[in-house]
Amino acid sequence: MSAQLHLGPDKISAVDCGYIFEDLVKRFSESFGEEAGAHFTSRDIIYLMTDLLLCDAKLDDGNVTVYDMTMGTSQMLSCMEERIHELNSDVEVTCFGQEFNPSTFAIAKADMMIRGGDPNNMRFGDTLSDDQFPGFTFRYCISNPPFGIDWKREKKAVEDEAAKGELGRFAPGLPKISDGQQLFVLNGLSKLAPGGKMAIIQNGSPLFAGDAGSGPSNIRQYILENDWLDAIVQLSTDQFMNTGISTYIWVLCKDKPAYRCGKVQLIDASHCYEQRRKAIGTKRNDISDHCRELIVQAYGEYRNNAVYGDKSGVYCESKIFGSEEFGYNKIVVERPQRDENGEIVMKRGKPVADTALRDTENVPLVQDIDAYFAREVLPYAPDAWIDKSKTKVGYEIPMTRYFYEYQPPEPVDDIVERIQKLEREIADSLNTLFHKEG
Repeated sequence: MSAQLHLGPDKISAVDCGYIFEDLVKRFSESFGEEAGAHFTSRDIIYLMTDLLLCDAKLDDGNVTVYDMTMGTSQMLSCMEERIHELNSDVEVTCFGQEFNPSTFAIAKADMMIRGGDPNNMRFGDTLSDDQFPGFTFRYCISNPPFGIDWKREKKAVEDEAAKGELGRFAPGLPKISDGQQLFVLNGLSKLAPGGKMAIIQNGSPLFAGDAGSGPSNIRQYILENDWLDAIVQLSTDQFMNTGISTYIWVLCKDKPAYRCGKVQLIDASHCYEQRRKAIGTKRNDISDHCRELIVQAYGEYRNNAVYGDKSGVYCESKIFGSEEFGYNKIVVERPQRDENGEIVMKRGKPVADTALRDTENVPLVQDIDAYFAREVLPYAPDAWIDKSKTKVGYEIPMTRYFYEYQPPEPVDDIVERIQKLEREIADSLNTLFHKEG
C-alpha cells in the first residue's frame, strides 16, 4: 500500500478523524438541503464546552447523566463522557439524546451501541414538538441547537405546551416564529436537575432581540431573575463549517456557587483562536488547546476586568455584572396636545396626549424612574409626563457595547499624506503607461 494512502493514528489524529467524519456528514446533509446552524460542531468547540461544564466539578463515584437535545451524531455526548472519565474513570456516565434527522439519528444510535451504552437512550423525534424525555432531569446538558431557523412546523405543539404554564416547558414566553433557538434553552432548563448545568450554543439574537414585553425579552427576564445565567462566552467568527457568524456559549446553572450568585460573567473570546492552515467549509478558525486553557482559566478564576493572554495577539477578557444591570424599565413619555392658541387641550381635568409627540425611554432597573425622568427629560420637555400604565420591564445583554474599546481615528495630516502619495504613484504610473518616445 502506498505510504500516501496510510491513514493510521500515527498520521491522522482523533481530532482530524472527527473533522473528516463531520465533513462527510456535512456534504451528505447539504445534498438534502440542510440549513445553516443545524449541524456540525467541531471538536475544539465541544471540548471547550465540556471543560466549562466540568470546571471545578465534584465527580464522586456514582452515575452522571448527560443530555443533548439536538444530538446530531452524538459527538457532544461522547466527548462529554470522555472528559468525565479523564477526571474520574470510576464514574458511570449515562448519555441521553434526541435527534429528528433520521440519518444522523441512526449514526448516534449505532455509536452508542459501539461504545457500550444503552441505545434506547438515543431517541428519535422533534425536541420542540415531540419531547422524548418528559419528566426526566439530567446533571449536564450540552447542545448546539439550530439557530436562525423558524419553528413554523412545531407552532401548534409549542403553543399548546406554552398554554400549560409552569407545567410546560415554554411558560415564560415564545420567541419570534422565525427563530426558535430560545425554545431549546427553555427546554434544556426544564431538564436540568437541581444543581444541573448546561452549555448551549446560540447566535447573537438571544442577547438582545425583542423589545420590552416581547417573548425574547421575557425569556431573558425569566432566566436572569431566576439567577440561572452563569456566563456567556463570545467566540470568534468563522468557527463553524457552515456559517461564519459570531456565536456564543451560554453557561446556565440551576444552583450557582455562592460567590457567583446574582452575577453574570461575560467573556469576550472573539480574539482567542488560531487560524487554520486550510479552511473546512467556512471554518477558518480553531480554538487551540492554548486558547481553550485561557478561556477556561478566565471562567474559573472569575475576575472582573481581567485579560488572559497577549492583548496584541491571542487573548480573552472577563467582565462581571450584577444580573439586574441587564434590565430596564421602558417608559412611555407623553406630551400634551395644544390648540391653535398654544393652550394645552384638557379633558376631564387632565391634558390630552399628543400621539405625534409620544416617545419612549429605557431606564436602567438600577436607577429610579422619577429621578431619571427629572434629570433626562423634564429639562428639555417641561410639559412631559410618564404614562405609568404603559411601563414594561425588558432585558438585553449588549456584549459588544460592554467590550467596545474606542479606537481614535487616523490623524487628518496622515490621511492627507497617504492620499497625496497615492496620487503621485498613480500619476507616475499613467506617465509611464502613456509615455511616447520622441
